[in-house]
Amino acid sequence: MQIHNKKILKPFRKQLRKNPTPAEAFLWKYLKGKKLEGRKFRRQHSIDFYIVDFYCVSEKLVIELDGQVHFNPATQEKDHIRTQHLEGLGIKVIRFENKQVFENLSSVLKEIKRNFRK
Repeated sequence: MQIHNKKILKPFRKQLRKNPTPAEAFLWKYLKGKKLEGRKFRRQHSIDFYIVDFYCVSEKLVIELDGQVHFNPATQEKDHIRTQHLEGLGIKVIRFENKQVFENLSSVLKEIKRNFRK
């Protein structure tokens, strides 16, 4: 059974790639083209029925950027369920607030690298 990039989600992935949040667009500049320690990242990649912001296949690592909508209890519960599901597939999930990307990029990049397998 295919779990990556299901055809049914392709239009949604494409739409999200065309309209990134400012934080996604900013971080993508530092992840694309294997700029971060030679790791290839994909943006708006789907795993099962979830579309993740960034995914590194070789590291089995998901990076999620959270805006204000993620601070309400209902969304936090959905995020928790999503993270548990992805981690159940052997995928590590790390999250950053959008403002962290802009205000402390070096720490964000350092934390991403810290989650690379040795």
